[in-house]
Amino acid sequence: MAVLILLLASWLILRGAGALGVHALATWQDSARYALSLMFVFTGVAHFNRMRHDLVKMVPPSVPQPMAAIYLTGVLELMGAAGLLVPRTERWAAWGLILMMVAMFPANVRAARQGIPLRGRPATPVWLRTPMQVLFIGLLWWSTRG
Repeated sequence: MAVLILLLASWLILRGAGALGVHALATWQDSARYALSLMFVFTGVAHFNRMRHDLVKMVPPSVPQPMAAIYLTGVLELMGAAGLLVPRTERWAAWGLILMMVAMFPANVRAARQGIPLRGRPATPVWLRTPMQVLFIGLLWWSTRG
């Protein structure tokens, strides 16, 4: 839920900066792309701090080397966040992040169904996580449609 709040709050703040004359944030699409980048930096960093121990519990048992998978997805999220800010790579970054989110969704479902805590709190329930995931994917697609 914190990720959703971060995304929406930063989107509004960035769009406000655009309304005040920051050219890079001049449209809702541009400010959404920057807000998504912030969101993915936030979630990507979690793969390298203490939260990685919670995240590794979400990884399905069929995935070999679960901690390596956590580090890899963290790197991909950070690379995607950077790619969203570069006009030549923004669409590739968005599609890469979309594919990664689809691939990682089962881990989110597993965390919710098995009650795996994240930062000491229950994982986001599937009924809320699913529309959030659809929103993230939709914003990635929409914000890179020039």
